[in-house]
Amino acid sequence: MVNAQGPIPRGDLVPSGVVGLLGTQGPTSRAEIARALGLSPATVTQVTKDLIARGLVEELESVPSTGGRPARLIGLVTDAGVALGAKVTADHVAVVTVELDGTVRSSSSHDYDPAADDAIARLGQILAKEIAELDDRLLGVGVGVPGAVDSQASGIVDAPTLGWQAAPVGPTLRAALDTPVLVDNDVNTLAAAERLYGIGRDHSAYLVVTIGRGIGCGIVVDGGIYRGANGGAGEIGHIPVFGDGDLPPCTCGSTGCLEAYIGAAGIVRAARARKAIGPRGTISTLVRAAGNGDVAARKVFEQAGAMLGRALAGVIHTVDPEVVVLMGEGVDGWEFWQTGFEPSFRRSLLPARKDVPVVVEPWTEDQWARGAASLVLTSPFDSAGNGGEQSRLVRARMGTR
Repeated sequence: MVNAQGPIPRGDLVPSGVVGLLGTQGPTSRAEIARALGLSPATVTQVTKDLIARGLVEELESVPSTGGRPARLIGLVTDAGVALGAKVTADHVAVVTVELDGTVRSSSSHDYDPAADDAIARLGQILAKEIAELDDRLLGVGVGVPGAVDSQASGIVDAPTLGWQAAPVGPTLRAALDTPVLVDNDVNTLAAAERLYGIGRDHSAYLVVTIGRGIGCGIVVDGGIYRGANGGAGEIGHIPVFGDGDLPPCTCGSTGCLEAYIGAAGIVRAARARKAIGPRGTISTLVRAAGNGDVAARKVFEQAGAMLGRALAGVIHTVDPEVVVLMGEGVDGWEFWQTGFEPSFRRSLLPARKDVPVVVEPWTEDQWARGAASLVLTSPFDSAGNGGEQSRLVRARMGTR
C-alpha cells in the first residue's frame, strides 16, 4: 500500500495519524499502521499503547499471521466524531454530515444567493442551524467553493462564478460558528476525499478531473494536494484553446477557454447550434437524445471529448500522474464523451505516457459536500500544515492533541 497520507513526522501528529487511519480503514494491525504511515514498528507500539491508556483505541481480535504470533487488530473505542461538509454553488448550498470512515450520515440542500450583500453571513446561518441539530461531537466544518482559495487555513476566496473577490469566508464562518473551518477549491476537496477513501489509498500522484458546469482538476503530488502559489492550481478549464469564428466568452471574463467550449453552457450552446436540442434544451435533454441514437447529439459530445482529451494530455505531460480520475455531473453522459476522448487523448500523449489509466467514477450530488468534509477528516494527516491552526484544532477535538 502506498503511504497516500504523506510522511507523518514523529511528534504530536502521529497519534492523530493513527486515529485517522483507524477511522478511515477500520481495525488494522500495528504492522499495517506502520507501513501505511511510514513509521517504525517501535513508534507505532508506543503510540498505540498511549492511545489505549487514554481510552481512544482498543485491541480487538487476532488475525492469522504468516509466521510467529497472530497479529492483533487495533480499532477505535468509540465514535471519534463527525465532520460537516458544505458545497457552495451559484444557487444552493449542499450540506452533509460525514463520519470518520466516510459514511454520509445525513444530507440537505438550501437555496442560496451568493450575490446577496449578506451572502457569507447567510452561509454561516445555514451551517449554524445544521450544527445545532447534531447529536455527535463535531470535529469541524469543511467548505468547498468553485474558485481559488489562498489557503485552507485562512479561507479567503476569489470565485468569479459566485461574484466573490477576496471574500473572507473562513474568518467569517469561524466567528459565527465557533468551530474549526477549512476552506478550499471544490475540486481539491474531491482530491482530498480520494486520498482517504479512493484511489489515493494506492497512488501518491494522481489527478481528479471534473466535468460539468465547469472543468476542474485537483492535482495530488507525493500524497499531497498541490495548490500553487495562490491556491489556484488546477484551473484547467481556463486553458485557452482555439476554435473557429468568434471565441466564446468564459465565466472568468476571458474568451476561448476550454470551459467555454465544453462546460455545460458551452455544450448546450453547441447542441442548439447543431439543432441537436431545441432552444430550451438542457444537458439532460442532450444526454437523452444521444442515448436514443441522435447523430447530432452524439457528435456534440464526441467533439467535446476530443477537446478534453487534447487539453488533458498537456496536463499529463506537465504533472506525470500515475492515474486520472474523472468525475462530476458530466460523467452521466461519459459514454458519449468517450468516443472522442479516448482516441484524442491517447494520440496526444508521448509514448511513455500512452498507457496512463483513466478511471471514471459514478457520481452523486453528495460527493461535492462529502469532499468538503474530507478537508476536516484529512487533518490527522496534515504533515504539510495546509490547515494550519484549524487542523490543530480538529486534532484537539479528536482528543489526540
